[in-house]
Formats: sequence, structure tokens, C-alpha cells
Amino acid sequence: MNLIKTEEQIDNMRRAGKIWAKTMAEIEAAIKPDISLKEIDELAEKSIREQGGIPGFLGYKPESAKQGFPATICASVNEIFVHAVPTDRKLKEGDIVTIDMGVIIEGYNVDAAETFIIGQTSEEARKLVRATKLALEKAIAVAKPGATLGDIGAAVEAVAKENKLHVAQGLTGHGIGKNLHEEPMVRNTGTKGEGMPLQKGMCIAIEPMFAIGTGEIKKIHEDESYATKDGSLSAHFEHTLTITESGNEVLTNRS
Repeated sequence: MNLIKTEEQIDNMRRAGKIWAKTMAEIEAAIKPDISLKEIDELAEKSIREQGGIPGFLGYKPESAKQGFPATICASVNEIFVHAVPTDRKLKEGDIVTIDMGVIIEGYNVDAAETFIIGQTSEEARKLVRATKLALEKAIAVAKPGATLGDIGAAVEAVAKENKLHVAQGLTGHGIGKNLHEEPMVRNTGTKGEGMPLQKGMCIAIEPMFAIGTGEIKKIHEDESYATKDGSLSAHFEHTLTITESGNEVLTNRS
């Protein structure tokens, strides 16, 4: 699999990222108590298709899955890290929900996620969400030619330790391009200077996942989603980026 993307391929991903950003902004505006996860999913699919994109998750079937994913978004609430299928469950005051979503343009993918707080919640939950977002920012800041995957993992892990939080065990980021999940694996732990060096044209999805309690995970429900083993709250942020000559470009940037 080609780790280095051409400018044309990256431009397709850039276009997909703009669709992702506009759709996620619409989701953020709509999220409130009493909205159902299915309603958010329907909004997302409509927005992506109206902009000329294809939902990247809908029908996606990794080798480990029993069936293709049946929705446009993953909607993971409270203790669930990732991969939850949207249901009729309605969000309520105090929930935290991660919306993970992919978009395809001309056969090329982007993948990114944000965790939202619904109304008022505990300071502990707010700290969790702030720290997970900060970990993504710190990881992006070190992603440049000559840096390594270990630098990214070390940056994420340092934020978890500083905030007395726990990295989800066994859940990682990934390379991305023509396929949603490609090499290399982008771990949320690591040692500075170790691992694959980053090169111009590489495209990766960095996705810190933190929990208040243990980092141990369990697979739950028929949708094969992953949750904290102890039921504690979790959060997840993700961006797709490409390595440039002097640093990186976040292809799913909303700002």
C-alpha cells in the first residue's frame, strides 16, 4: 500500500475534509437534549450527500467485522469509546457524545471525530473532554517530516499522564487515503524518536481516546462498539492530516 499520496489524491481528501467540517458544524448546532442519535445520523448523511460527498462509514466492513456498518456516523455516548451504531436513544442533560464520521470524494477518505458535552455536566467530565482535545492538538503539533510515530504517541500519552487520565488500550489511529484504514498504525502511546519516520505526502488519522477510569476496554452490544471496562466516561477526538514539506495540514479542520 502506498504511504505517500500524490497532490491530486490529497486535494480530493482536502475537498472531503471541507464537507466533513461543514457537516460537523451542522451537527454541533443540532445537538441538544432530546435529539436522538438516529436523527443526528440522518442529518449527517443528508448534509454529506447534498455537498456531493459519500458517507465514508456507511457500509464499511473491516476484516474483523461481522457485517458492514449501517450508518453514516458512529455515535458513542458516555462510557463508549468508538464504533457505536446510532439508535433511537435520545441524548440527555449531562451526556457526553462522540460523533465520528468519514467522507469520501473521488474514492479518497477523511475520518475525524469530536466529543460534545450535552448541557451541564461535572467538572471531571469537562476536564476529560478538554484533555482529550488537547492531546490531539499536541500530537498534531509534533507531526512533521523527520518526526516519528513514536513522537505522536508520546505527545498523546504525556497529556493523559499530566491529567491523571487513561489511554484506551488497543485502540489506535491509522493511515488513510483510498482506504479508510491503512498503514501505518498511529498509537496513542510511544517513545520519542522511535517508530516510522514521517514523510511529506503521508496521510494519517490521529485519534486520542481517554477514559477517567481504567484504559481497559470491552466489546459491547451487537454493533461491536468498544466501551470502558469499568463503565467510566470516555472521550475521543480525531483529525485527518497530511504531512507537508515543513509541517502538516489538517484536512478536517473546522476553523
